[in-house]
Amino acid sequence: MDKSRIPILVGCGQITQREDDPLKALSPIDLTAEACFEAAKDSGAGKILLDKLDTIVTIRSFSDTSWRFKCPYGRYSNPPLSLAKRINANNVKNHIYTLPGGNMPQWSINRIFELISKGDVKSVLLAGGESLFTQKNAQRKGINLNWREDLGNDYVEWGIDKKGWSDIEEAHGMKGAIFAYPLIENAIRGNENRSISQHNIEMGKILEKFAIIAKDNPLADRRNGYSAEQISKVSNKNPYIGFPYTKLMNANAYIDQSAAIIMTTVENATKLGINKDKWIYLHGCGDTYDHWYLSDRINYYSSPAMKVASDEALKMANSNINEIDFFDIYSCFPSAIKIACDEMNININTNKNLTVTGGLPYFGGPGNNYVTHSIAEIMSRLRKKPGSKGMVTANGNYITKQSVGIYSTEEPNKEFSPINPDIYQESINNKKGPNFVNLVNGKAVVETYTVINDKEGPSFAIIFGRLENGSRFISNTPKDKNLLIDMMSNDYLNVKGVVQNNNNINIFKPN
Repeated sequence: MDKSRIPILVGCGQITQREDDPLKALSPIDLTAEACFEAAKDSGAGKILLDKLDTIVTIRSFSDTSWRFKCPYGRYSNPPLSLAKRINANNVKNHIYTLPGGNMPQWSINRIFELISKGDVKSVLLAGGESLFTQKNAQRKGINLNWREDLGNDYVEWGIDKKGWSDIEEAHGMKGAIFAYPLIENAIRGNENRSISQHNIEMGKILEKFAIIAKDNPLADRRNGYSAEQISKVSNKNPYIGFPYTKLMNANAYIDQSAAIIMTTVENATKLGINKDKWIYLHGCGDTYDHWYLSDRINYYSSPAMKVASDEALKMANSNINEIDFFDIYSCFPSAIKIACDEMNININTNKNLTVTGGLPYFGGPGNNYVTHSIAEIMSRLRKKPGSKGMVTANGNYITKQSVGIYSTEEPNKEFSPINPDIYQESINNKKGPNFVNLVNGKAVVETYTVINDKEGPSFAIIFGRLENGSRFISNTPKDKNLLIDMMSNDYLNVKGVVQNNNNINIFKPN
């Protein structure tokens, strides 16, 4: 194999900022720069590695992604260039800014390895960071910050430029993760034939294992080591957000964290004197997506995309799931963990750790960049146990976009040459869900549902239901607080009723 085209990961850096004074805290780009310096130091080559970079890929910030996290203190018009300036990466020719998705760090590494193996690029930095704790803290304290930098917008975008929900879903309030994943979770509960209380206990048991890992991780934000009961029990400090999820079951976005990965060729690493014990290879990868909108899914308790992506990664790595020593399963909500484990035939009740960080609820969920932390931590684990294998799963939108990577210190016995994802994507596209109708009238039954809560308690409900002919629809319910409370106390899966559309909004009334 041509060593000038064998791609490797050589450096990783992670930062968790804990600064209560917003005026002293680092901005998102400055925090990301610190992770880049750590990655260069980790490689052993130091800052000369940053000077040799020809490409910077910056993971899209949450403030540029979601209406829920819009920053009042300005924005960086060209994040990869802003980052390049801060780390003195003066030879960068390719400035890339990803589009949204928690899958994008792994997806980007899969692309970067392809580009290196083709000889298109030689030395690449992948980095991202969030300062959402500082942003919220400054707003709460009435402090004005200046996070504005205009360097034009001469960068390339990677990813898919398409919002995660349809217009009819948005009209019914289904426009973000905290609204979507609870719908998926209740469908899982129905498929498992559990009561609400039984399922709450099971979700707590899953996440307790993540909380234990976070307790021992000095970079984790929540290190309390929560028990299953603490996670699942509803209280003033742990209220429902989107039923059935309590606060401690949700990804924790309001943290200040950054991470960076540096990649290059075997030849370049050798020239720079980077020791082989730092080298990590990507043995297998896969990239897929399920039907884009929840309305069109086959069901809400499985993911054909997750199965295909993991199968393709394992096949490329000439490995099987039982040979993986370290996992970091994407964990924004319990449903993401459960579905990934089901599709990969991992017993979720196994003693095997499913995270190396502590997961998004406890380590922290720094926007689209969490998986950069996953990969950095996997790199560290593999270096300590040469010859072992690590798997990272990365999930974007609402169990929609899936990217998988399998890593090891061992050199692969073949060139990096993944199958074009379009080839295996077709098998997923061909699996159709039920007919979806935007506006409906008639007798109906609840397929899945959630009740969204705010500081005052239950606010509104979202339902996916079926008409008598099997067609699917989305709806709300009457804004009756007693009904909403009852929907969180008693099981409304498969409850029958009548749905009517009123001013382009479907309203389901249970019998």
